[in-house]
Amino acid sequence: MHTHFYKKLALIFIFAVGIKLSAALPGNISILVDKSAPAVVNITAKKDVSQGQSYSLRGLPIPDEMLERFGIPREFRDIPQQKREAVSYGSGFILKDNYIMTNFHVVEDAGEVIVSLSDRREFKAEIIGVDRLSDLAVLKVSGDNLPTVKVGDSDDLNVGDWVVAIGSPFSFDFSVTAGIVSAKGRSIQNQNIGNYVPFLQTDVAINPGNSGGPLFNLSGQVVGINSQIYSRSGGYQGLAFAIPINVAVDVADQIITNGKVSRGYLGVRMSEVDSDLAEALGMKKPYGALINDIEDGESADNAGLLPGDVIIEFDKKEIKFSSDLPHVVGQIRPNSTAKGKIIRDGKQIELLFVLGELPSNEEEFIPAKSQSSTEPLGLKVADIDRDNPSMSNIPDGVIVSRVNSYSPASGELFRGDVITMIQHKGKKHEVTSVESFNSAIDMFSSGDKIAIHLIRSGNRLIRSITLN
Repeated sequence: MHTHFYKKLALIFIFAVGIKLSAALPGNISILVDKSAPAVVNITAKKDVSQGQSYSLRGLPIPDEMLERFGIPREFRDIPQQKREAVSYGSGFILKDNYIMTNFHVVEDAGEVIVSLSDRREFKAEIIGVDRLSDLAVLKVSGDNLPTVKVGDSDDLNVGDWVVAIGSPFSFDFSVTAGIVSAKGRSIQNQNIGNYVPFLQTDVAINPGNSGGPLFNLSGQVVGINSQIYSRSGGYQGLAFAIPINVAVDVADQIITNGKVSRGYLGVRMSEVDSDLAEALGMKKPYGALINDIEDGESADNAGLLPGDVIIEFDKKEIKFSSDLPHVVGQIRPNSTAKGKIIRDGKQIELLFVLGELPSNEEEFIPAKSQSSTEPLGLKVADIDRDNPSMSNIPDGVIVSRVNSYSPASGELFRGDVITMIQHKGKKHEVTSVESFNSAIDMFSSGDKIAIHLIRSGNRLIRSITLN
């Protein structure tokens, strides 16, 4: 009797769970595809590439020794380079007014771009503009009655939401895949492409050829542009990344209106805050963007930001990791004002920033002027020799002359580093000489975690070391 009752109860439970699961699965994907696919395009990009050639026999290169034996002079051993046509494939979508969005890496260096629609129409596209830092490109075609996508709001996406991708993986035109949003605000970059994008991570099956194609929510609105995959094989392995549509539309509007993209700029170099640094800086937990160096005369310098400060909020957006800061700052227009919350000496303060403009060449960063035997660390330091012309421009501090193997400083500090300040529990100790350095070290006890402010190859860094 009881057995029959429990079997019946189990069947009811399984049936209820089945109903719940079926309700959770999207049932309108086919309708979404019918309405949205016409605005998705297949992109063929052609470019000329130079191909070096050399003497060969049955496809194998002939060694120089053999060529010498045949009397072929060295200057004639390399056959002049020949040009060949390379073709790459990707996806895109018609945003508005015959403008098409895709990835920068799909059309990079392309001499000719062909756009194909699902109704078999083909157009030769003009590249209106590109933006390497967001991996985006805007194309334009001349055609009548072209369908366009509906644009959604990527900020409204939640982790776990269903999304659908349409594209041309491996040239299988207009393929449809579906999955969920796995994470938001991912910071990834590939050869300096995309380092100003808070990527959406999804488990939607994406492969080469999907790049530039749209990512839809279940309302049929574009919420992202499929851009990159994480793979050790070259194919899909469960990790795909899309550019949020809010970022993409902002970039597209700037390209269409101004012909270029302008981004806000602080003028800082930064790093992550680990648990040791958090303790040394007087923070309760490791988070935020640790400021290592500040560019003289730029926004951060003018606002009063200092090396060793930690930015935890900017423009009302939380900064959990240092990689979050470029995402936030880069989406603010130059000359705009924004407030930032800072941890300094263990206390929270607010600063007002007037943003500069991100230089076209990010290597133009110019560090700010410096702010006016050590066995516990396992290193030796020396005073700066001001009579030595090669040291005349080095800021005040001490030079690391030796780092002992397997010491607390090993792997964190290196010979030639210039130590300018030591920080513990939010309190800062300026270092101007070996004497001031040793005096500061003597104040600490074994096991204390200290933050070392240093200059290495012209860049300001902050490293955490536990005293022994």
